[in-house]
Amino acid sequence: MSGTLALVGSGEFTSAMQRVDVELLASTGRSRPRVAILPTASVPDGEQVFLGWAEMGHQYFADLGAEVEAVLVRDRKDADDPIWAQAVGEADVVYLSGGKPTFLLTALAGSAVGAAIFEAFERGAVVAGSSAGAMALGGKTFRMRRRLPFPFGWQPALGLAPGVVVIPHYDAIPEAVLAPMALRAPRGSAVVGIDEDTALVGRAGAWQVLGAGRVTLWHGRHRARYREGDVVSL
Repeated sequence: MSGTLALVGSGEFTSAMQRVDVELLASTGRSRPRVAILPTASVPDGEQVFLGWAEMGHQYFADLGAEVEAVLVRDRKDADDPIWAQAVGEADVVYLSGGKPTFLLTALAGSAVGAAIFEAFERGAVVAGSSAGAMALGGKTFRMRRRLPFPFGWQPALGLAPGVVVIPHYDAIPEAVLAPMALRAPRGSAVVGIDEDTALVGRAGAWQVLGAGRVTLWHGRHRARYREGDVVSL
């Protein structure tokens, strides 16, 4: 890992994650870090919601002393716009907020903005994703389908955390529902269930839990729980 990766279960741009985000900003080593907010995953929820996430993220990080730009990528055409790619490429922190993971991946995978996220990470930037944003940063993620007997399949994600599958909002859904998904993850995957208002932060190959809740790690049928400050081996 060249930069810092933050996988967040939920709670982006709220006071619940402020302590974590202050630490992420400080890790850039800059007195006024540049933050790029990508609310792309929320496009299917409507323009008002999309712009609302952009404004919420802008105000939140500005209040924390950052220089903030909302990267208003609504579709694949926008994701190939060199202006938006430059905005991401110049950022010290790139933040992908929540919404629909499949839509987010369709827009970003193989695009100029997607490449800029990788390049920013490789030069040492922080890349953070919450909920759908976190799901998109793993090696693969699940997608719903109509085929029986299992109503979900797997698709490639952006791969900043290769071999990792993220399940956000882990404490908000009964584990009896989530466990079958974890057990049917692609062979060799580390499945991380991240509670709401909680982050799993990776730096230099080491991962640590930050925030109010837990991280549940599945390796095959083996399950382990981790809390604030615990180091997680993926």
